[in-house]
Amino acid sequence: MIMHIDMDAFFASIEQSVNPYLKGKPLVVGARANKMHTVVCAASYEAKALGIESGMPTSEAFRICPELNFVVADQDKYLWTSEHIFGLLKGLGFPIRYASIDEFQMDIGNLVDPTGLARGIQHQIQQLFKITASVGIAKNWLLAKLASKINKPNGLVILTEENLKDILCTIPLNKLCGTAGKRGDFLLSEGLRSCLDLYQMPLSWLKLKLGKVGQELYFNLHANEHFQEAEEQNPKSIGHSYTFARIVQNRYFIQAWLRLLSEMVGRRLRALNLEARSQSLILWGPEIGNFSCQKTFSQATNDSFEIYRRAVKIMLQKKPRLSGVRGLGVTCFGLVKSNYYYSLFYELRKREALTRTIDKINSTFGENTIYPAIYCLISKNNY
Repeated sequence: MIMHIDMDAFFASIEQSVNPYLKGKPLVVGARANKMHTVVCAASYEAKALGIESGMPTSEAFRICPELNFVVADQDKYLWTSEHIFGLLKGLGFPIRYASIDEFQMDIGNLVDPTGLARGIQHQIQQLFKITASVGIAKNWLLAKLASKINKPNGLVILTEENLKDILCTIPLNKLCGTAGKRGDFLLSEGLRSCLDLYQMPLSWLKLKLGKVGQELYFNLHANEHFQEAEEQNPKSIGHSYTFARIVQNRYFIQAWLRLLSEMVGRRLRALNLEARSQSLILWGPEIGNFSCQKTFSQATNDSFEIYRRAVKIMLQKKPRLSGVRGLGVTCFGLVKSNYYYSLFYELRKREALTRTIDKINSTFGENTIYPAIYCLISKNNY
């Protein structure tokens, strides 16, 4: 069984936890300080109840609720919390992996009391970080992720062979990861309405209608999944992705997220003493579909800023239409052991020394004691 832990309104909840004045009030986290001319990064549940969502222009959000509370995004704070939650979960001893900055997945096997484990995790997160998480448990990651969305916030849903069909028949098709946008419209045109309709379609039909994507969707839905114990010690790739609550069109907002995801990927590479020769960028949305492009570079790297530069380079070379992005991901592969060598280039030696020093300081005094200055620039005036 796979357990999917999904933080509830992650960014907004963190801001409410550090500022008690904001608790219970409609709140949005904005990309920059000019609150009337930026984008909503995250919205609290009180704001969501009014119809305010991530990706919405803040001017529209304030038209909906003039008394809306506003704070500027503090990405190092969110990254610090994400990594500490991951560390907490890793300490439980189960195979674990990141799904995104605010989602985590664990293989709990055939645990006798998954409910007790899930409630214990929710309690620890609430006690330590003053935020809540929703948990879904199912036979594979796709169904577990779906289950985690059903009873938000602070919910727990376990999908078993006994209740699976009864629950899936009540969930609209577009709530399942990978069935939004044009693909979802096509499935609706074929008469599918609920997640159960899709679940019951035979492999031959999905393969005929959607090709390789349909085949993958079928196996993801029906697999009894298990993570490999050594997955994190000997990974084939390391990546992070994020799905926005709504369509995003702001190019700078997208690049800011690429920087954050690249930082997370770089840290994991360095922690495992690995470097990557190849890198892929994924963007998806109803208008652009699934844009994916990869590139192999002559020099392997685990430098977070270089990973970010390469992601932007891929994006600028291929020039995908950014008129409707719902999510994005950065993945490094072609992994090799990091063998330190003395660089002939002074600037490169300086950067390598700086990265090692920052990692040492952060490991000693806490993550994000020192963090990329671009986070501050993004928060203040880069949008």
